[in-house]
Amino acid sequence: MGRRRLLRAGLAVGAGAAITLAPTAFAAAAEGERTRVITGHLPTGAADFVHLPVEVPPGVREIAVSYGYDRPVVPPGTPGNSCDIGIFDERGTGLGGPGFRGWSGGFRTSFAISRGAATPGYLPGPVRPGTWHVVLGPYQVAPQGLDYRVEVTLRFGDPGPEFTPSYPPERARGRGRAWYRGDCHLHTVHSDGRRLLAEVAAGARAAGLDFIVSTDHNTPSSHGAWGPLAGPDLLVVTGEEVTTRNGHWLALGTGPGEWVDWRYRAREDAHPRFVRQVHRSGGLVVPAHPYCPYIACQWKFGYEGADAVEVWNGPWTYDDESAVDSWDSRLAEALRHGGRWLPAMGNSDAHSEPQVIGLPQNVVLAADLTRADVLDGLRAGRSWIAESSAVELDFTATGQGRRAGIGERLSVPADAPVDVRLAVVGVPGGTVRLLTDEGQLHQESLPASDRGTVVWRTTAALAAYVRAEVRHPRADGTPGQGNSMGPDLPWGPMAALTNPILLGVH
Repeated sequence: MGRRRLLRAGLAVGAGAAITLAPTAFAAAAEGERTRVITGHLPTGAADFVHLPVEVPPGVREIAVSYGYDRPVVPPGTPGNSCDIGIFDERGTGLGGPGFRGWSGGFRTSFAISRGAATPGYLPGPVRPGTWHVVLGPYQVAPQGLDYRVEVTLRFGDPGPEFTPSYPPERARGRGRAWYRGDCHLHTVHSDGRRLLAEVAAGARAAGLDFIVSTDHNTPSSHGAWGPLAGPDLLVVTGEEVTTRNGHWLALGTGPGEWVDWRYRAREDAHPRFVRQVHRSGGLVVPAHPYCPYIACQWKFGYEGADAVEVWNGPWTYDDESAVDSWDSRLAEALRHGGRWLPAMGNSDAHSEPQVIGLPQNVVLAADLTRADVLDGLRAGRSWIAESSAVELDFTATGQGRRAGIGERLSVPADAPVDVRLAVVGVPGGTVRLLTDEGQLHQESLPASDRGTVVWRTTAALAAYVRAEVRHPRADGTPGQGNSMGPDLPWGPMAALTNPILLGVH
């Protein structure tokens, strides 16, 4: 046992600021186990990642790691100590390289890897000889600094049978071209969730979902366990939540077992590389909860290369209001310049009870219930967001004998009358808002019964697009008013939100 001296420090190109300590060596053995303890101190302002090299000799069947760190008292408003952990094998720690073997963030204090099994968050496979790296991620460091203790145990002997992954199929039993419901941001015990994969699948079915996307933080370790839990009634799409120090993003529809690196900041200009990686796999890049107030959650990378943006994350809160407002501003700007507009998405980000799977959910018009078709629908903005499967709507615009739906364009002359129609089920007494590039141009209350329809007339000269929001009444029972200012929030929680219908000749 002893403190390891600093071997080298500095900026590891493309892998965030990193320091590497002197290696820890083990003697080879035919059987049994060997343990080494590494301790150290990190000051405030420490590098993003601390590499602890471990020299693994031949004959190891399992590597096991446990760790801990101190949590001194800090003044209110001052970040305390928080330190993540993961591991890379003998293939190295290079950004996006093949050496990744797992990450559990700060959710676990120990993990183990062998040829046939691994702790959730980690990848089973052979423990080959060479230099492995336990990697610490000091997410926050208190003014007093952070003292850590890492215990590494190597167990020797027969490696045992190989792990065989069971990836989910890319197709479920669909209804052909139809609207399908899905939650694209979910966590399990493979990162910082407390639900087993079976519990997530059961929750998705109970919520009336047709598909889900698995998005554990920074690891694809769950991908190979989803196969038995998918089925004709539930499409499971593989993915990852990429958790950088300058915001989180969803990599939706990555290849089975594909890992997307997160070890970079916005100033390092590495993000486009991983955008390209996901696009090569046919997946989507979706900035998540861009106005989340937690440390490192707020989105700092811009929207170049993004395929959609998550504007509604879990139960409706003020940061979702900010996300919708900024999304709407970018929508108007994109249409003004003839650029591609960015569709909106909503997901639960559910981790554990009592967080509700499918609150909210995306309702996507897809050619069928397949991975490719669902991703195509989301990419094209042929989708709307509902708080639950109890909410239904139909949103169309008609003019000059033509009709367009969500995510589509109604090509009509600028002065031609356009009738916008929204039919809603499941929001009694709710408030409908119809918004354009001018802002809210129509507001109407729904009846106290379970369903209602709103019709509004405009022209393409007045509205480059129209989108709809359905809100619950405010806490005092009033509908709210979008064209007034005051100290109170103008609206109740969101019940449904659509992507736009575009108006006019392109």
